[in-house]
Amino acid sequence: MPALRRIFLVGPMGAGKTTIGKYLAQHLKLQFADTDSEIEERTGADIPWIFDVEGEEGFRDREQQVVAQMTEWDDIVLATGGGVVLRPENRRALAGRGFVIYLYASIDEQVRRTRRDRRRPLLQNGDPEQVLRSLMVVRDPLYREIADHIIETDDCSPRTVAQRLVRELVEND
Repeated sequence: MPALRRIFLVGPMGAGKTTIGKYLAQHLKLQFADTDSEIEERTGADIPWIFDVEGEEGFRDREQQVVAQMTEWDDIVLATGGGVVLRPENRRALAGRGFVIYLYASIDEQVRRTRRDRRRPLLQNGDPEQVLRSLMVVRDPLYREIADHIIETDDCSPRTVAQRLVRELVEND
């Protein structure tokens, strides 16, 4: 197993970053953290509220601060928000400070996994499937740009994806 002390999970909404990240951290005996949870904890407000009050730009400012700090933590599996890759500063911090895993999920799977989730501000207006398609056009190349490893999460339980990741990381050592 490579000496992975910092593993960063990127990918779209519904890819399973938080759930898979918790299992992965457990398997690798690392701590787990989530940038969105950290933002909520620091602000005392949930993500939809921050989007409502500060807009997406305000949220992205907060996210950038958190990413700058959390990517320096050791012995961590860090789940990030789907839009974290939009800012070049975040991409540099993630790619330069740890091992980046892109959890890929198809549009159909993203729609299925997010259809009842009211905590995703970008999906609350209009056609969620079209929003997810538009986001992937912009974000997929950015995820791929910084990814050290890509794994598909469709048709697998989060636990199975985490186990497969551990196996693949060991084989590539």
